[in-house]
Amino acid sequence: MKLGLVPGEDIDTFWRRVAGACADWLAAQGASPRDAVLLLPFAQHLAPARRAFLARGGWQPVLATTRSLASALGPSPLAQPGQISGDAPVDALAADALIAQQSWAQGLKREDPRAYRLALARLVETAHAFTRAAGQQDPAARGAWFEAARQHLTDDPVGGTERALALVALAWAASDDRTPATDALFRHRPSAWIALQAGGPDPLARALLAGGDVPALWLDTDLDLDQLAEPVARVEEALCADFETLAQASAVAVLQHLAAGRAPVALIAQDRVVVRRVRALLSRQGLPMHDETGWTLATTPAASTLMALLRAALGGGAVDDWLAWLKLSAEPSAALDALEALCRRRRIRRAEVLDAMDKLPAQALWQARRQALAPLAGGGRRSLLQWLFDLKRALGSEPLAGLEGGAGVLEALWLSRNPWPGSAHEAVLSDARLDGAGFLAWVGEVLEAGQYVPEDAGQAPVVITPLVRAMLRPFGALVLPGADADTLGRGGRGLSLLSEADAAALGLPTQARQREAEAQAFAQALRAPVLTLLRCTRAGAEPLPASPLIERLAVAARRAGRESPLRHWVDERPPQAITPQPLPRASVAAARLPAALSASAVESLRRCPYQFFSRHLLGLQAADELEAEPEKRDYGTWLHAVLHRFHTGRQPGDATAQLRAAAAAESLGLDEADFLPWQASFERLLPRYVDWLAAAEAQGQAFSEGELDRQCRPFDGALADLVLRGRIDRVDTTAEGKRLLLDYKTGSVKGLKDRVTEPLEDTQMAVYALLMDAAPDLAAAYLALDDPGGVVAVEHPDVAATAGQLRDGLQSDLLLMLQGAPLPALGEGSACEFCEARGLCRKDDWS
Repeated sequence: MKLGLVPGEDIDTFWRRVAGACADWLAAQGASPRDAVLLLPFAQHLAPARRAFLARGGWQPVLATTRSLASALGPSPLAQPGQISGDAPVDALAADALIAQQSWAQGLKREDPRAYRLALARLVETAHAFTRAAGQQDPAARGAWFEAARQHLTDDPVGGTERALALVALAWAASDDRTPATDALFRHRPSAWIALQAGGPDPLARALLAGGDVPALWLDTDLDLDQLAEPVARVEEALCADFETLAQASAVAVLQHLAAGRAPVALIAQDRVVVRRVRALLSRQGLPMHDETGWTLATTPAASTLMALLRAALGGGAVDDWLAWLKLSAEPSAALDALEALCRRRRIRRAEVLDAMDKLPAQALWQARRQALAPLAGGGRRSLLQWLFDLKRALGSEPLAGLEGGAGVLEALWLSRNPWPGSAHEAVLSDARLDGAGFLAWVGEVLEAGQYVPEDAGQAPVVITPLVRAMLRPFGALVLPGADADTLGRGGRGLSLLSEADAAALGLPTQARQREAEAQAFAQALRAPVLTLLRCTRAGAEPLPASPLIERLAVAARRAGRESPLRHWVDERPPQAITPQPLPRASVAAARLPAALSASAVESLRRCPYQFFSRHLLGLQAADELEAEPEKRDYGTWLHAVLHRFHTGRQPGDATAQLRAAAAAESLGLDEADFLPWQASFERLLPRYVDWLAAAEAQGQAFSEGELDRQCRPFDGALADLVLRGRIDRVDTTAEGKRLLLDYKTGSVKGLKDRVTEPLEDTQMAVYALLMDAAPDLAAAYLALDDPGGVVAVEHPDVAATAGQLRDGLQSDLLLMLQGAPLPALGEGSACEFCEARGLCRKDDWS
């Protein structure tokens, strides 16, 4: 029986029509209504169906879904060891054991472990699909179905890894000798079967009603979108320029519907990212919401804290992992901030370095947390059950207390429950053996597979639900953000190991079937009083068209000679005029000079006064990533230390051997693999430096001292107390008795030569000369260490004179700053390109 669209019919009237059709048919069949069964697509349809039958009066049939009725008729058999449990992460470990003896699988595991894990996930996905499909078959025909599936897969002469995995999945599903819970449906004998179809046919209901020995009625409510010229719903469309506009418009649409009395409103979770933003916007309005979809368990605070703990314990001792866990699990404190600042300042990457330090900030917390994770340390392979026991010990007596999703995380990971004795879960937890990396990956898979659904908010005015579950429910309005071609109408993905043709032949889900089901769900949404569609018009720089389902609806109207049913959505928010209040592009530092200036601070002042203000007056600095790849400046720091050790401890003899020994004695705290590129650079430098040193010493030049921390007070008047400080890499003496300042550089020789071409632009050497009293007998040069042609000394001519001019200029500029002169953002070129304060001066928005 076809239950099509009736103009002006609301959902409650539709359900009364369903109740009337059932009652009339049962009376015609002479079947007892109370012994009949009406199978509904979703559990959410039970309430409106009951209301419709109660309004009609008399006996009503048993209202159920195929799943709820099967559960009521008997429990599902427990999965035994080796059988499919339905839990994907657990079944992945069982599948690993299942194909352990297959040579092709072991070869893949050795050559590409990541591809092997992906193969296991696809095998499990396909096995689950076969198991579901088998449970939808008549028990008498199930064996033949498995045989036909096996024959179909083996008929393909082209094998390959995918076909081998598919055959393993099929054999695994076929070897399960349990009786599915759905078999009880085929043994059940009601007075009549009635099935309501919405969103495409249900294969299990089809097989059930095809038995023939019980009267059966099929109620088809699906609508042909291509013939739907006049929908019940008032269809509104909103076009948005970007993501945030889309989210805000969606939230406004929900509020407008509620203000118009159209409660409850269904917020369709077609685009989960947008819907999470809309949920946040509506929460600010104090609006109760019921979320039927939830979100991935891995995104909850409890899962984030747990994964941070495991990365700290199993991540190889990376300080960044430990700091991430401490900041998530401990109360914020000044000591914890000081610990992080220490690690970033000294670029400490390994936890072992902190263990060896005395008077560490937050030392009690650090030691307590290191001890707490001791059960997980040590590496090696353990059973999964042992890993979980050690994890529970590490979590303590109140694991994840008070964190959202905590109970779900503990349950998903078997930390708050035990598997049934003799079950497939118990066997996998006991038998599977994993190393630390494997356990960390398994926990991640469990959390990604789990779903967190917040507590039911009762009769909430807003219900977040997928499009398919919004069908035939008494909503006052539907709001669907993401009605674009990339989000609506594409359907889901098919099975990875099977082609579309294979899946269709075996009765498994296909992309075509999923697209059609989505089209049916969209058509059912047109039964609602109002349907508000919202979409972005662009995806980045590319135009983003409307969903093909919207286009089909418009084409159906044109074929029928009607105008398009799409109406423009009206944003009823009153416009608010905002008076521009431009801010000056400069700051004032009156009476705020720092107590000391370094060469880099002076350089910032000369390059961009605003950069000086943000860095050295406000103290704003970008925090470095501790686990970033070693940078060239790390190599430069290490090289400075090596050369200082070499020169201060140098003895007569082989300079090359002594320099190599100095390099071996210095450490960057890196693994050998991380340091390998810099070690190669040092090996290229070593003979060049020894040759340059021999030539310099032959001309009478000699090392005097290095790594000098110097400071002076070169200013007078109001600036008399201002200190200039810095560290000088090296001071040599020349044959003429002069002092020679040397500054090591790992940059290009050309850049250094360009710098000293205009001596007054070379701030660094002028500051160093001031630190050395700017004596007339002072000379200065940059020592370029990375030039392919050898080590090159680039002289800064007449550095004493340059230093004097720099001092006079600074005296004038700093006095003006004390008097309140503005510090404008005047930087250009490279001064802006690599400036971390660019977002503060807003230079990108000046135009």
